[in-house]
Amino acid sequence: MRQTASMISLIPPEEDQLAIDNSPLLRAALLTLEYMDTSGPIELTPSKALKRYFVEWAAEAFAWPKYTAADLYSMNKVLNEADFPPLVVLHDLLVGLKLARHYKGAMQISKWGTKVRHRPGVVLAVLAERLLHNYDHSQHTRFGDTVFGNWDIFFNVINVEAHGGCSDDHLCQVLYGSSKDRAGIAHSRTKSAFYIHVLRPLVWLGLLQEHTVGDGLERERIYTKTPLWAVALKLETDRHLPELVVN
Repeated sequence: MRQTASMISLIPPEEDQLAIDNSPLLRAALLTLEYMDTSGPIELTPSKALKRYFVEWAAEAFAWPKYTAADLYSMNKVLNEADFPPLVVLHDLLVGLKLARHYKGAMQISKWGTKVRHRPGVVLAVLAERLLHNYDHSQHTRFGDTVFGNWDIFFNVINVEAHGGCSDDHLCQVLYGSSKDRAGIAHSRTKSAFYIHVLRPLVWLGLLQEHTVGDGLERERIYTKTPLWAVALKLETDRHLPELVVN
């Protein structure tokens, strides 16, 4: 992602349960920190991946939407870290943020990780800062694709367009003028890169909720803002939002 403007940071929510209920990444981070603090370090493979026993535990404990144990085992006979993409990213984040560290063939909780694991709002804020502004998402794209723009633009556009729900196709049309009816493969690559760099991190952080509608070629991903969005973000476009009417 090419950044060209100031970065937007999350405001740590005062209501911890709101953050935990909405953010699968936060729940997984807290569970992993608790595991290391109470059960000890997690063993690593020679390639420094988390060993299979923990991956299996995490799949059950995290119950990550679209990556539940049932979802993962439907595609894999056994589970390695690479088979569980959210765990791959979480592992990188915990070590990168120094909430955990690799030591003598295992990942163990750090002093700072022990200190903040009972402060979910703080953990969410530092996870978001790293994931949104200092993480290489292109490694998870098929062709190493990047996206143009910055989080000031992305947040403010999504704030307005997803206020009543919108598709990823619509967001790509608004931001890049990219249409599935005209751009073909180029649009597919734009949409895929935008998903990996922008939409997926926001869903994993618990700021957006993803809904899949339709089947086959008519299948769409629709995004709506979660209750955490308004609590954790203060944006320039907030004043332009219409009041939602609930029937």
